[in-house]
Amino acid sequence: MPKYIIEREIPGAGSMSAETLQGISRHSCGVLQEMGPSIQWVESFVTPDKIYCVYIAPNEEAVREHAMKGGFPANSVCEVKTIIDPTTSEG
Repeated sequence: MPKYIIEREIPGAGSMSAETLQGISRHSCGVLQEMGPSIQWVESFVTPDKIYCVYIAPNEEAVREHAMKGGFPANSVCEVKTIIDPTTSEG
């Protein structure tokens, strides 16, 4: 199943409290549970003014549907075509 990177512009994201981030996480998980097992949240990276999320989903539309239902911005949704890391240089 395809993997996606979602860029969410959220001013002050990096200053959010642990409690706020926990609440956002719970809300997101609740929406995902309602949508069923075809979409999965893998992890997110919080930066000063953005959150970058990694999702596994059947298509971009499912990712955008999750954002709409959850009230989350999805400023950019990009499908991951391949993953590389330092070991890629060894091949």
